[in-house]
Amino acid sequence: MVKTVNTLILGAGAAGLMCAAHAGPGVLVVDHAKAPGEKIRISGGGRCNFTNMGCDPEAFLSNNAHFAKSALSRYTQWDFIELVDAYGIAWHEKTLGQLFCDGSSKEIIAMLISELEKAGATLWCKTEIGDVAWRDGAFHVALVRAGEPVRVKAKSLVLATGGKSIPKMGATGLAYRLAEQFGLAVTETRPALVPFTHDDDGLKALAGVAVEGRAAAGNASFDEAILFTHRGLSGPAILQTSSYWREGEDVLLNLCPERDLKECLIEAKRASGRRGVASVLAEHMPQRLAQAMVERLGLTGNLADQPDARLGEIAKAVQAWPFRPTATEGYRTAEVTLGGIDTAGLSSTTMEAKDVPGLFAIGEAVDVTGWLGGYNFQWAWSSGWAAGQAIAGRAAS
Repeated sequence: MVKTVNTLILGAGAAGLMCAAHAGPGVLVVDHAKAPGEKIRISGGGRCNFTNMGCDPEAFLSNNAHFAKSALSRYTQWDFIELVDAYGIAWHEKTLGQLFCDGSSKEIIAMLISELEKAGATLWCKTEIGDVAWRDGAFHVALVRAGEPVRVKAKSLVLATGGKSIPKMGATGLAYRLAEQFGLAVTETRPALVPFTHDDDGLKALAGVAVEGRAAAGNASFDEAILFTHRGLSGPAILQTSSYWREGEDVLLNLCPERDLKECLIEAKRASGRRGVASVLAEHMPQRLAQAMVERLGLTGNLADQPDARLGEIAKAVQAWPFRPTATEGYRTAEVTLGGIDTAGLSSTTMEAKDVPGLFAIGEAVDVTGWLGGYNFQWAWSSGWAAGQAIAGRAAS
């Protein structure tokens, strides 16, 4: 069987579904999963952090810091919010501009499927992707649907299969292999928005402790929650920092960023020198963490027994702790993949390969990675829309 379409979209995730809703007539979307939008479904604890109020280009990492600006400025977070509102999906804003569904992430998936169907696109799930080739002015893709082989001939091919994150959901890096097959470069890929691991048995006793802190790596720092786990460190500040960290480097932790801790300790010493150091630290962080810090520093005695210089060293240990991860938890738990299809080979306006007419790459497959908090979904909406508009415009001309 040979099926001829105008556009074949590989991947029914956020970017692929968005592209299908805007790419004009003759669109087929295929995905190996049983249902579309699986990463949407599990995101945000099942409520989908679908965008962010502040999707500035500075919140996106790429070898080309300017690449994402075009798509993000032409299809903004406000455009997607308008779509969500049009479907009557209730939502709320949490910290740092993050927007979540009041109900279920399934509402976002249903909205995208409705948009896809209104556009006349076709969706095939439980479909495996085989060989992809270009000949006679078209892309030829071998598929297996419900156990039956199907060959699809398409004028345009969209790579929307995402990255390598969460392999248990079927992530394989297929988009990278296809991009390289057609001569596109792929930058180094790494797990991003991922917890750190360590081999410090002393810290494992802190599993479950959370503190509002600051984590810094590379040229970035983030003030959000830090969570101690039985494997290492997690929490929003850590996940954010992981995108900037490299093996062998330290992550600088500040477990009390809102206070001048040295001054707090000196004032407490003058006011009540018989108090223990841990009891004063516990006024600024969880008790278990305060006690652990005192034990790690080998402190004995009370505040009065500590010279002011020693109190300064204690404060520095808490507020400028050079934590050395052994690794990250890898793609198994990474929310996204850092790196991807090199933007140098793509048009920032259309997402089309510069040297391969009709080949498009969108979403997580591309070397554009957002911060935690809805940014990566917005990139999926914006890049999918940009590619869809370009494909539809070409079909209409």
